[in-house]
Amino acid sequence: MKSFGTKSTGRRLVDYALLYKKLIIAALLMLTVSVAADLSGPFIAKRLIDHHLLGIESNWYETENSKDAVEYQGHFYKREKYLEPDDVKMDPVSILQINRDFIFVEDEVTLDGDRKFENGTVTITSGKETATYSGTVLEGEELLRFYQPEVPRMIQLLAIYFGVLIVAAFFQFGQRFFLQKSAHRIIQKMREDVFGQIQKLPIKYFDNLPAGKVVARITNDTEAIRELYVTVLATFFTSAIYITGIYIALFILNAKLAAICLLLLPILYVWTIIYRKYASKYNHQIRSRNSDINAMVNESIQGMNVIQAFNREKQIKDEFEKLNNEHFTYQNKLLSLNSLTSHNLVGVLRNIIFVAFIWYFGGAALNATTVISLGMLYAFVDYINRLFQPVTGVVNQLANLEQALVAGERVFKLLDEDGIDVCDEIIPRYKGNVKFDHIHFGYKENEYVLKDITFEAKQGETVALVGHTGSGKSSIINLLFRFYDSQKGTISIDGVNIQDISHQTLRKHMGIVLQDPYLFTGTIASNVSLNDPSISREKVEKALKDVGADKVLMNLEKGFDEPVIEKGSTLSSGQRQLISFARALAYDPAILILDEATSSIDTETEVIIQEAMDVLKKGRTTFVIAHRLSTIRNADQIIVLDKGKIVERGSHDELMELKGKYYQMYQLQQGQSMAG
Repeated sequence: MKSFGTKSTGRRLVDYALLYKKLIIAALLMLTVSVAADLSGPFIAKRLIDHHLLGIESNWYETENSKDAVEYQGHFYKREKYLEPDDVKMDPVSILQINRDFIFVEDEVTLDGDRKFENGTVTITSGKETATYSGTVLEGEELLRFYQPEVPRMIQLLAIYFGVLIVAAFFQFGQRFFLQKSAHRIIQKMREDVFGQIQKLPIKYFDNLPAGKVVARITNDTEAIRELYVTVLATFFTSAIYITGIYIALFILNAKLAAICLLLLPILYVWTIIYRKYASKYNHQIRSRNSDINAMVNESIQGMNVIQAFNREKQIKDEFEKLNNEHFTYQNKLLSLNSLTSHNLVGVLRNIIFVAFIWYFGGAALNATTVISLGMLYAFVDYINRLFQPVTGVVNQLANLEQALVAGERVFKLLDEDGIDVCDEIIPRYKGNVKFDHIHFGYKENEYVLKDITFEAKQGETVALVGHTGSGKSSIINLLFRFYDSQKGTISIDGVNIQDISHQTLRKHMGIVLQDPYLFTGTIASNVSLNDPSISREKVEKALKDVGADKVLMNLEKGFDEPVIEKGSTLSSGQRQLISFARALAYDPAILILDEATSSIDTETEVIIQEAMDVLKKGRTTFVIAHRLSTIRNADQIIVLDKGKIVERGSHDELMELKGKYYQMYQLQQGQSMAG
């Protein structure tokens, strides 16, 4: 993921989206069709009102009886727009609506203005001009006859509208399905990348980062980003296309009023900038506290026995409440900001637009020369109402957008850490000749915990590392496994510098048994093979039997298929240790490390463990870190460390003859053993 380097968080989130651009493009095309279908509704309504419901108020011509002709008082009349080329066209007549009544006028009305009807006379006044016409009120059944030609056309428009709604619903479903499918795919890929990155990160990265914080990045932060793709972007895409479509429709209807409505966009843009400035700060704090809470909960669960044993429950609860209160405070600040944003802001903008709308239609538009039809009025009100639905959607999603960007920043920070590329290179099994040549190493710069370490372990030898806590024993093993690299000197295996071998390849022929072995959720057998397909069931069972585990595990109900829960907490330390020995044996390493493997084992199990160790060590170069010096008397070479330096080396007998540091340690342990 380093290729993303200098890109912004937003740009990188877009790059992830582009991985599934086909799905997103399909969703956007379906969305466009859906919006176009949905926004055609007011146009259909406008036509229904202006051309049909109010359409009879137009010029009619007396004609012969034919299609769309209406009979009135023994004569037939047809609307001007329905006349056919072969129709006989006689005198024109008009139908006018005055208040609630429709008036039949036997002349063509040419003047438009204020209308009055009294005593059978229609009076029309426009400025200084006045015209009068003789008219008759159309009663219910007569009026219905003039509407008769409109009914099939209105039914046709309603059918079209219904069909448009079905099309809009179908494509709306399609766009949501494809958009959400792409969102889930994106998050799946991102989580795989984050988890893969964690596998690549060097051990030192986790020295300063609690496990709970790492978990928060993989779960909480990616979930916030999922919300971005599933809800935020879906809303933004939908709203952008809706707003564009509505503005196109408004400009078609009336360019001047549409231009006034355009003022809405810069207001939204300015508000978005102001909102993000504050929301970003609050979200950073919220997600940081959330990580701290996760880390603390994780740590508390791991160390619950210690917390309860030392009566630390109240102090831990107080520390948790402090973090939780800080989280609550910033959540409240964000809540206040969001409350100002959504309904308040949109409500104000809606009112401003409607004031402009009323002013325009009530003052500027309603004059003698410009008449706005009822259908036009309906369409405008409908579109303006529709305009605020996507605007509300955008404003309400600003909070989720900001959360996702902050979460994305944290996830990409993890992905940007220098990791170790996984290498599948296969090299022949080592012979196992290990050489440390003038090694200097420190976990912090210029603070060496190993100083000028030089020794050699030949193939098949057992080398024991002894010394007080902090003397550097575990650091030597960390360097051999390349969990860390030394600052000075070289470590070689069979004459090859280990820094010239990739980390995974180097460890392929190495095995380790820890003081407190880690078992994974599964079964005893799966913990031996670690689900490696190259390790057969027969190999697993042989390894367990060879280390004597069958004697200790035979009482379990399901034997080697006994379930193992987290860390193997239902098994004794001796059982866990034997499973760990069997795991190392099954992988058949050329170099084996036993890290204080017997320090927490009872005396009875220790006999079995010692036998298992003898089985394990055959034909391998073995490094043993031991506190119990009695367990390493047969080691080919014992290296005594003190404050990061080798102070003595040799066999047990040689070191006892020296009567130096090893001798003192051995005598002290023997004395304690005798006293015990």
